[in-house]
Amino acid sequence: MAVIQAVFFGICVLTDLSSLLTKGNDSQEQERQLKKLISLRDWMMAVLAFPIGVFVVTMFWSIYIYDRELVYPKLLDNFIPPWLNHGMHTTVLPFLLIEMRTTHHEYPSRTCGLVAMCIFSVGYILWVCWIYHVTGVWVYPLLDYLGSGAKIIFFATVTAIINMFYLLGEVLNNCIWDTQKCMEEGKEKPKLD
Repeated sequence: MAVIQAVFFGICVLTDLSSLLTKGNDSQEQERQLKKLISLRDWMMAVLAFPIGVFVVTMFWSIYIYDRELVYPKLLDNFIPPWLNHGMHTTVLPFLLIEMRTTHHEYPSRTCGLVAMCIFSVGYILWVCWIYHVTGVWVYPLLDYLGSGAKIIFFATVTAIINMFYLLGEVLNNCIWDTQKCMEEGKEKPKLD
């Protein structure tokens, strides 16, 4: 997850710098390259950075509060300082929300976005299973406590939740950047007393 966030925010910085450096320049090629960079940034925000980031923060802290040994054993405190733990599992969310509020992101079609999200999720699940196959140790201690059938249900549920976070990101982006549309949707809904 840290790699996704680092790459995404690196692309954000590169996009902003490129935009500043090409401002006022009439080069069609530079404009075309900038549009490609913006498209990549928007795709990464929609499909990877936001849904995975929100999922990791909510899942990590939910499980941590329930029983930290299932996701972040106390033994890790000897190797990973608290500030680094928060850097990986807390600060991601506020930075994503700031990014969403300060920059409009063009989301891909819902079908393409959800398919890409599912492909990433399945790939990550297969990677986690491969690590277990090679090392005999689950990356996430929680998986030690689940039987084979429960793991399949867990992985399917996780994929569904990540897809819901994709949809949440799309809705938030549209509400933030299309306030007229959000206001109209709010007027159309009947109030429940």
